[in-house]
Amino acid sequence: MTRTQGGDRQILRELGLQVGEIAALPQQETTRQHWVALNGLRPTRPMVVIDQIPWHEMGVDGELGLLCVDPLNRQVETDLRRRLYKWRHMRDDQVIEPSVDVSAVIHGLGFGIQVQEERAVSDPHNDVVGHRYVDQIRTEQDLEKIQFHDVHFDVEATAERVGPLEEILDGILEVRVQGALPVFSAWDQLVTWRSPEGILLDIMDRPDFIHQLIERYTTASLAQLDALQEQGLLGHGQFTIHCTGAYSDELPAAGFDPDHPRSCDLWTYGMAQIFSTVSPAMHKEFWLDYAVRWFERFGLGYYGCCEPLHNKIDIIRSVPNVRKISMSPFVDVEVGAENIGADYVFSRKPSPALLAVESWDSTAVEQDLRETIDACERHNCPLELILKDISTVRYEPERLWEWAKIAGELVQAGVAA
Repeated sequence: MTRTQGGDRQILRELGLQVGEIAALPQQETTRQHWVALNGLRPTRPMVVIDQIPWHEMGVDGELGLLCVDPLNRQVETDLRRRLYKWRHMRDDQVIEPSVDVSAVIHGLGFGIQVQEERAVSDPHNDVVGHRYVDQIRTEQDLEKIQFHDVHFDVEATAERVGPLEEILDGILEVRVQGALPVFSAWDQLVTWRSPEGILLDIMDRPDFIHQLIERYTTASLAQLDALQEQGLLGHGQFTIHCTGAYSDELPAAGFDPDHPRSCDLWTYGMAQIFSTVSPAMHKEFWLDYAVRWFERFGLGYYGCCEPLHNKIDIIRSVPNVRKISMSPFVDVEVGAENIGADYVFSRKPSPALLAVESWDSTAVEQDLRETIDACERHNCPLELILKDISTVRYEPERLWEWAKIAGELVQAGVAA
């Protein structure tokens, strides 16, 4: 073993021991059961998660500084340090698991087109950037660029990633090899191959072309899903789904084989953020009627992201197996809660803009959260508060710490006065 390898080993083992101690606390199982209850539409309280954090602004006393040399070890070190940081400073309902996930190396997961783009960067330390995509799908002939390529498992490459970590973390944390966890966000992908403006204009001017486009993507996606399932390359045992807790007593489905997981054993998610401004009728015709074919294959589903969906609950009801619906910062909370009722989890995304303002206002944060909690109580909505898409806290990490404290106190109280 080289000196570098020995140094990485010591660092990861020390971090792993700290994470393992926290993972062993009875509180973790209690939190899991709260998630199981919420995801089963029988909540004990609202749940809180903070995700998609501007980690480059979070540094405190070197807690997040990386010391490992090997690239994969640095990825694991990053994960462990961030778990510990959240536990110390902004504790939410993320369960600290006694494991590390390593993705299986699977080739052929693309559809034949590489994104071409220009980027606008305002903060070189921030991975949140602007994008201007090159339009690559303008004609019916261009549709042929979207192709299904057969997938295959790279046993050797996966073993090279997993073996050393298993040796390093032996007796401390489990190293889980996680297979593919497919999602269906077709339009979020397609806007990177054809401009958002082009797609929205095509819906009006060339509806047949749009149907051909989404049909080709849907067909290719389902073919890929079939291949992953047939080869036993799907993952299982998800801890999260789209930044939220995925713990459920409904999954995996009856007949589950851990060596050959099926899509019905999994959560999936999907969205069409580009459709924020289209009518419910167009949303259904050009997206949900296709999404049905995907969601019907899975055990449970999360629907939506940043698009406002409070007035589209009726059409989402046509999509099978949906359990959670995203309620972004742009929704009418009262209307959304009334339309969702007790039928789905109201997956609220509080506005991250409240953390980016020039002057931090904890009162505004509390009012924002109370508005959602009150509305969901009135309409009997199972509720989760998922703070995400946090581009900046103006290099004041204490803002996130206080947000977590406010949210935690409100949901623990159970009632917003």
